[in-house]
Amino acid sequence: MSRTTASATHTAPRICPLCEATCGLTLTISGDRVTGARGDRDDVFSAGFICPKGAAFGELDGDPDRLTGPLIRRAGQLEEASWEEAFDAVAAGLRPLIEEHGPDAVAVVLGNPNVHTMAGGLYPPLLLAALRTRNLYTASTVDQMPKHVSSGLLFGDPFAIPVPDLDRTAHLLLIGANPLDSNGSLCTAPDFPGRLKALRRRGGTLTVIDPRRTRTARLADRHVAVRPGTDALLLAALVQVLFAEDLVDLGDLDGHVTGVDEVRSLTADFTPEAVARVCDVPAEDIRAMARELAAAPTAAVYGRVGSSTVEFGTLANWLVDVLNTLTGNLDRPGGAMFPLAATARAPRPPAPGKGFALGRWCSRVSGHPEAKGELPLAALAEEIDTPGVGSPMPEARGGKVRAVISIAANPVLSAPDGDRLDRALESVDFMVAVDPYLNETSRHAHVVLPPPRPSQVPHFDFAFNNFAVRNQVRYTREALPLPDGRPDECEILARLVLCVSGMHRAAEPDAVDAMAIDHMLGKAVADPHSPVHGRAPEELAGQLTGRTGAERRLDLMLRLGPYGDGFGAFAADAPEGRRTDGLSLEKLLAHPHGIDLGPLAPRIPQLLKTRSGKVELCPEPIAADVPRLRRALAERPAGLVLVGRRHLRSNNSWMHNVPALKGGSNRCTLQVHPEDAARLGLADGGAAWVKGDGGALEVPVEVTDAVRTGVVSLPHGWGHDRPGTRLAVAAADAGANVNQLLDGTRLDPLSGTAVLNGFPVQVAPAG
Repeated sequence: MSRTTASATHTAPRICPLCEATCGLTLTISGDRVTGARGDRDDVFSAGFICPKGAAFGELDGDPDRLTGPLIRRAGQLEEASWEEAFDAVAAGLRPLIEEHGPDAVAVVLGNPNVHTMAGGLYPPLLLAALRTRNLYTASTVDQMPKHVSSGLLFGDPFAIPVPDLDRTAHLLLIGANPLDSNGSLCTAPDFPGRLKALRRRGGTLTVIDPRRTRTARLADRHVAVRPGTDALLLAALVQVLFAEDLVDLGDLDGHVTGVDEVRSLTADFTPEAVARVCDVPAEDIRAMARELAAAPTAAVYGRVGSSTVEFGTLANWLVDVLNTLTGNLDRPGGAMFPLAATARAPRPPAPGKGFALGRWCSRVSGHPEAKGELPLAALAEEIDTPGVGSPMPEARGGKVRAVISIAANPVLSAPDGDRLDRALESVDFMVAVDPYLNETSRHAHVVLPPPRPSQVPHFDFAFNNFAVRNQVRYTREALPLPDGRPDECEILARLVLCVSGMHRAAEPDAVDAMAIDHMLGKAVADPHSPVHGRAPEELAGQLTGRTGAERRLDLMLRLGPYGDGFGAFAADAPEGRRTDGLSLEKLLAHPHGIDLGPLAPRIPQLLKTRSGKVELCPEPIAADVPRLRRALAERPAGLVLVGRRHLRSNNSWMHNVPALKGGSNRCTLQVHPEDAARLGLADGGAAWVKGDGGALEVPVEVTDAVRTGVVSLPHGWGHDRPGTRLAVAAADAGANVNQLLDGTRLDPLSGTAVLNGFPVQVAPAG
């Protein structure tokens, strides 16, 4: 679509970027506005399903508080500026700091929305490669990092994450997950509710382990109200029962797994009787769950945020896949399977790999080990506000963080102790934020670079197709044109790469994409397993199609991917020896509602990258952490513990500025069980003080038996009451920042993930 004027009322397909379900939408466009959104019935994956977030696409897209141009800080105030002025300021602010203090003087913070945009999938890796900083912080360490770490240790690849084969399983055990409100996470599944109901209709069983009686729990055959933070203990007991009752059966994985006997020894002490008192789950219920799991024709165990953002998050995620493996359900239809995305690396012959390493370097101040190249987001504040070199550990390097590049991130709300981080960001020498809003974090920036509206950018799900419950591929171009002179998000991030590289004004943004293409083609032609091995990169580059550098890169990834045309590579079964039916950008554009690539298929041992070439069920870092879990058998903390919760009409801190998504159940209230409320003197609709390690909050009380006794629940992502933001709707109903109850010291040691669930609090009536 040209960047001139939009046509009259018409419709356009669009993949929804507002949660991990990636549903197909049909947008109604009138002039330059999205006036309606409905589910795309022809979408090959979502088949017309839509949730309230997708239905509110037009209102979010047209939010009057979205920034339309860059801002530059002058005399302490953020003022409107031209794009050229903004990038001049970025280059002038960052390059001298990098040259004087080194690349580690710059911290890069990547927020969750990066994985929901095409630009966020393509350009941050190039930015990090150009900058070479070790100070990378992302939303993963307040969310899913335990799953990456456990998958890296088990399979040799932190992105080899098995997902439940929802449409074929006979038994699904969910722990710490509420997909009826979240729409799924690390499990891309449009209409998750419908898929769970279909499971029940075909005679399957749904078990939900959650301290709250969520919408998902109400749908279950069995709801287990576990004590928060004890997920790993409960899962270890399930494993112990499998061994004790001779229920272990690796199935087709026999011969592809090491460490089974070691796991038997590690979990021997976690009997149902030993964990029952700590977990608040009767021993007979634990045995019943293990037996049902083993007896099911097919089964899958799936854990998410509630079992990740806890004290034993990595152990819990490891045990999820230990259970899938020991019952023979890993990598088989109806079990937990590995998707194969269209832009993934094409399969290679099975062979041992390099494995996965933790702690290759550590943070400067507290010595936190890296995981997957990232440091804990909870450590960012101390890396900014602590002077000197800090940690004497040889893996640490550099001095304090002096500059911050924040891309689609709001850690002042999403990280522990936002008040300290708020003060720290105020003190940095320079900060640039790529964000559509002036929010609690971006308000500290010296330069704000706002991306266009979602309707004005193309969409491809580089991340979420790797977690999809069915292999498919979809791409939608922008539904509305950009105004003249307005850079798209890809160009903004490409120019940011040039700024940190010292190439500002010395090269055009297209050069960034050209370098990325040259690099990828160079690796492909040198790879003996590649379909283009030995060919000339220049010849291949000349065949790429697409209107932009980003589209050319997508075309390249599709053609070299597992379903690609291989640039016409020879194939014995193709006409005249040439592949003509493989994927390319042109073929994808000819299918605006997507292309179905079929159900998930077994991929072991091909996908394994461990040093042994097998599933390493008992990796050393895990085994070394189990004694810490064993000590928890003797602990039963008194008092209340707090858990978060998700609402269907929100996604962390993103959507509180959209009127259509406010109200109803989407409220920042402290849920308290009636028995606890009576004991503490709390009244429904009244106010309570909640105190944790990092501070105290006053919040409204909601008395409900949807939360079990001994537990209170406060949602994540609120606290829109800081001055200097431009979020009128959110500020009118600010809520309280639950993460301010934490001081950042509670972390899962293997992954560096903040403990946001199951931590102790004190609660009393306000006043």
